[in-house]
Amino acid sequence: MNFIERFDQGSQDRIILCYEDIGEGQPLVFIHGWPSSHLMWEPQVDFFVQQGFRSIAYDRRGFGMSSRPLHGYDYDTLADDLNDILVQLDLHQVILVGFSMGGGEVARYFTRYGSSRIHKVVLLSSVTPYMLKTADNPDGLEAKVFNEMIDGLVSDRPAFLESFFNDFFGVNLVNKPVSKAMLEYQMSIALTASPIATKQCVKAFSETDFRDDLANISVPTLIVHGDADKIVPEDISANVACTLIANCQFILYPGAPHGLFLTHKERLNNDLLLFFRDSL
Repeated sequence: MNFIERFDQGSQDRIILCYEDIGEGQPLVFIHGWPSSHLMWEPQVDFFVQQGFRSIAYDRRGFGMSSRPLHGYDYDTLADDLNDILVQLDLHQVILVGFSMGGGEVARYFTRYGSSRIHKVVLLSSVTPYMLKTADNPDGLEAKVFNEMIDGLVSDRPAFLESFFNDFFGVNLVNKPVSKAMLEYQMSIALTASPIATKQCVKAFSETDFRDDLANISVPTLIVHGDADKIVPEDISANVACTLIANCQFILYPGAPHGLFLTHKERLNNDLLLFFRDSL
C-alpha cells in the first residue's frame, strides 16, 4: 500500500490516507462506499488495468488502513481528502468513480475545487442528491431509518452489518447473487472500519444536501443504479440526480441491488469502459 499525509486545518490532526495505485494511462480514481474500503473495487481495478488505465483506489479516513481520527467525517473534509489525493499524485484528466457514499465526495469536490483536474464522472448507486426527508425534500427517507442504523451499529455492529449486507447484495432465500464466502469477505472488510467513523458517516451521507453540488458538475457524467436497490432507492437518488447534472447519462439495471459493482460486474465494467472511451 501507498500513502499520502495531510493535516486537518481545524484540529491539525495528522491524517494518513492509504491507497492502491496500479497500471499506467489515464487515471481512474475510485471512491468506495460505506462501510467498506478500497478493497471493494477489486473487480474494477483488475479489469481497467488490463484495459490500459491507471487505477487508483483509496481508503476514506476511518476505513481500511487509513487514519481513524475522532473528527472530519463531514463532506467538506472528505472532499479535501480527495483533493489531496489528486494534488499529491499530480493527477489530471481524472475520471472519478464514486460508489454510494463516495458519490458525495465527488459532488462536493466540484463545489470546492472545480473541474480543472477532472475529465469525467461516474456515480454508482450514489446517495446523491439528498437522502433525508425534510420540508423541501418530501420524498426522502425518514430520519428514523438512519437513527435505527446507528442504533444497530451501537447495539451489535457485526449482527447489523450481516443483515445490511444481505440487503446490500440482494440476498434472500431464493436469490443468492453472491456466495456465502463473498458475504463473509465483505463483512470482514467492513468490520475493520472505525466504529466512530462508521456511525458518523451515516449522519454525513443521510443529512448532507448535494443538490447544489450536483449542479456544479460540469463534465460528462454517467449514473448507474439498480431498480432493486434497498439501500439507496433510485426514485430518490439517481432519478433526481440526473435532472440536476447538465451533461448526464443514466443507465438503470433491472433487478440490480445496491452492490452492483459485484453482482453485475461484467455488465458494469463494459458500460464503464464504453463511457471512459467515448470521446464526447
